[in-house]
Parts: sequence; C-alpha cells; structure tokens
Amino acid sequence: MLPSSCQEDEPSLAALATPTNLSIAREITEDGSGIVNFTAVAENAISYKYVFSDGTTAVSVTGKATKRFTKTGLNTYTVIAIAYGTGGISTSKTLEVAVQSDFTDDEAIQLLTNGGSKTWYLAAAEPGHLGVGPSRDGIDGDWWWPKWFATQPFEKCSNDESDCLCDDELIFTVDVNGQLMYELDNKGQTYFNGAHEAIAGGSEGFDFCYDFDTSGTSVVSVGPANNGVPEAETRGTQLDFSDNAFMGYYVGSSSYEILSITANSLYVRTIDALNPDLAWYHKFSSTPASQGGDSTTEVDVAYTNLVWQDEFDVDGAPDATSWNYDLGNGSNGWGNNESQFYTDRTDNVNISGGILTITAKKESYSGYEYTSTRMKTQGLREFTYGRIDVRAKLPEGGGTWPAIWMLGSSIGTIGWPACGEIDIMEHVGNNQGVVQSAIHNTSSSGATVNIGSQTVPDASSEFHVYSMNWSPDEISFLIDDEVYYTYKPDTKNADTWPFDTDQFIILNVAMGGSLGGAIDTSFVESSMEIDYVRYYQ
Repeated sequence: MLPSSCQEDEPSLAALATPTNLSIAREITEDGSGIVNFTAVAENAISYKYVFSDGTTAVSVTGKATKRFTKTGLNTYTVIAIAYGTGGISTSKTLEVAVQSDFTDDEAIQLLTNGGSKTWYLAAAEPGHLGVGPSRDGIDGDWWWPKWFATQPFEKCSNDESDCLCDDELIFTVDVNGQLMYELDNKGQTYFNGAHEAIAGGSEGFDFCYDFDTSGTSVVSVGPANNGVPEAETRGTQLDFSDNAFMGYYVGSSSYEILSITANSLYVRTIDALNPDLAWYHKFSSTPASQGGDSTTEVDVAYTNLVWQDEFDVDGAPDATSWNYDLGNGSNGWGNNESQFYTDRTDNVNISGGILTITAKKESYSGYEYTSTRMKTQGLREFTYGRIDVRAKLPEGGGTWPAIWMLGSSIGTIGWPACGEIDIMEHVGNNQGVVQSAIHNTSSSGATVNIGSQTVPDASSEFHVYSMNWSPDEISFLIDDEVYYTYKPDTKNADTWPFDTDQFIILNVAMGGSLGGAIDTSFVESSMEIDYVRYYQ
C-alpha cells in the first residue's frame, strides 16, 4: 500500500506547464561594439536561458539579456533561447544573428597566452596583490584605485586558511580558431570573500577558504571596458568569462577589466556582484611568488666609479648648479590628485648640518592647505645607466607620500609614460614601515604592476640607503645594499624599455593623492631628511 503522502502530491502534477508561443526579438547595435540585446517571451515561462555558439550562456528571469560578441569582423552566430516552465519543462527556439565587432586586442591575448598556453599566479610578493576601493565616481573622491585597502606582500599567504589563494594557477589558452579559453586550477579550494561564502555553504562571516570545484574550461570574450576608469589608468580591455568562472579571489564576478598587462605581469579590476559600489583589484605574475619575493641577490653589473655627488654640506638652499624646482600644484595635483602646493621656500626646503630637509606642512598657501617641495636635477644632472644611492630618513603621518625617483629627460617631447619613470623609493604614511620601488612605462603606467616592496620598520626613525642599479639589461632596487626587486622584461621595446636614454632625479614629499591616500586630520608637518645623493658609473 502506498503512503498517503504520495497520493496527496498527485494534484501538483496538474501545475506542470510547458512554455508555448516562444518568440525572440533582437536588437543589434550598429557601432561596431558587437553588442546585441535579446528579448525572449513565452507563455507559462518562469525563466529563460540563452546558449550562444561562441560557448557562452546567459540566464534571465525576465527573458532579457545583453551579449557582446567579440570576434573581429562580421560574423554569424547561432543563438538558442530556452524558456523554462514549472517542473523544469522547457521549450526552445534557434536563430542566427550576424554581428559586426570592430574591437580587437590581439596584443593582450598574446601576452595572456604567449600564443599558446600560459599560466599566471597571484603576485603575492607585491603590495596590493589584492585590494578594494570605490567602483565609481561620487562615492569617495578619486575612485579608480584600491583606495580603501591594499594587501602587503604575502598578506594573503600568511596562514593555512588563505594559502589556497596563493596556490592558484590561472591558465589562459588560445585555440586554433583564435578563441581565448580559461581554466582555474585552485587545488580544489577557493578563497571566498565573506559576503559571498554562502555559495560554498559557508557561515564563518569573514573571508575564508572553502572546498569549491572550479574544474572545467570556460570561454573568454574580449571586449572594450566601459567602467569609466580614466584612460591613463586602464588598458580599456575587458575579459568576460563563461560559466561563472573567476580569477582567484571569489567576489561573484566573471568580468574583469585589464588595467595593465606585460609579458610577466597582469593587473585587473572587477566589480563585486553583491555590492556594486566595491571594485576589487588583483595582481598576477607569470612566475609563482615565494616568501623571498621576486628579488635577486645580486645585480648584473656593478657600478663603482663615483662621478657626481651632493653631500649637502653647505647650509642654506640646495646647490643651484645641480637642483631646480617644480612649483605649484601642477595639473590635477601633478596628475595624482595631490593636495600640496610645492614651493622653494626655506620653510619647505633647507640644508643644515649636512642634511637636506624637505618638509611638508599644513598651512594655507596659494589656495591650498599644504605646502612642500619637489626638487629635481632636470637639465643639470642627467644620467644613463649607473647606480644611484640616496641615504634618507622618511617622514611619517597619514597622507604623506615621500619619493626618490627619476623621469626620462625626453618627457618634454614624448610625454609620460613614454619617457619612462624609475621610482627608487616611495613610502606611504598610511602604510607605515613599508617602502616600495616601481617602474612606469607605456606597457605599465598608472597603477603599475612592475613593483616591489620591502618592510623597513624604522624607515621614519633611522637613515637607510635607497639605491637603484640600472644596466642595459635590467634595473635592480636595493635597500642598504640588499636587492629586493628587479625589473627585467622578457621583451625590450619602446613600450617596456624606454630606459636607454637620460633620466633626471626628483626628491619630493607629496600629500594625499592617488597613492598617499587620506590625510590625517591631526597632521601638522613632517620631513624627509637626506644625507647624500651619489651617482656611480
């Protein structure tokens, strides 16, 4: 005898209904973007699914879906629309659509895959290998960088729970038809943002590593990014992954904007699926990071012949035969939304007792709330190859941003970043105790991925020697004669290696801006002290 409960379920069978009269409307854009808007309508349908012949799918409750087809030129695609009724009963309809797409980024695909298959890893040795900031204008001032949080080197590899993120292998492949494919090998464990952990059945309430299957290959569509990120801060290319695939850290998104990419570095940005006000940033490298970082233990060429130096042994203003100044606030805070007004006053720059002091101060001056100094050797002392040593003690305080750096002398003719920039030392008061070095060029400008960092706990209380060793083959960065980061691109061309002509030195302390961040409301003044600058060939 059957249980009575089963007989009571029989009336529910009458509720099963097959969707009927399925129709599909399509609206093809005529701007070469490859975008098509679809609308499916059927009686008795409760949801819809689209299956596209490029290997991607889209699910919609309303029947509406927008798809960007990215194969360059005029191409015809098959589209299957499926309408689902109660109980999973479905009906489908097929159509073809011819779409023109003018967007192409063959270089990005080549860099991602090396023309075949290539594996990427979390750039765990880099600061900001994971970061978060506002996703759009109107939330918190400048918004196109990890303004609210950026990891320190190996911060997400510091315990067993988060090691799974640092073990990830992201494999990009281009097939014989030129289609970009992707596979995430995360050894069966995924590092989830706490807000998204329910996907894996989690309930910890914070970021956690869960068993989560990411096996299988997804199709990657390559198209133009349209997230409003300033042109100077992004490559403008977007990767859209099929089958809900993602890049390492799980925030529910399958779309990533490439901010910059080189043969050995990849920097992307994605919008949180649950909170569209959050933008997440990820840095990847073509080589796995180790706790020793990406550093080397020696430089390829040793420069020992001292050809110029400033020991700052004459009290008063800096030597006018070696130094001049950038004055004012520049364009858009020197291009970085900085808050200071640069002067050459003794209040901001002075030599006394063999020490050059650059002081950032909170004061009302020429319409700005802060003053400081930016001094440079442009047109006076310019160099190609060699080693530069600067012995310095750094300022402190939220919002301070001291730098010892170089710019290509060609900046006046070819502009930045084509001229090349070498950041020997940068420090952020909001990240006290960590210094970094970086390279900016046409292949990696703005929020560069060519960057290394080192913990220096007493950077603001003790002097250290910050050095750059620049040969025709590579640029190495040292602290107290220990190499901690080396830039050596696999391919040298005008984009990756503008470092075969003269550069000049810059010393400055900025306030706030895209890297300095929020300025502490209690800040009054703080100084960078420099004992000497020495140049060797």
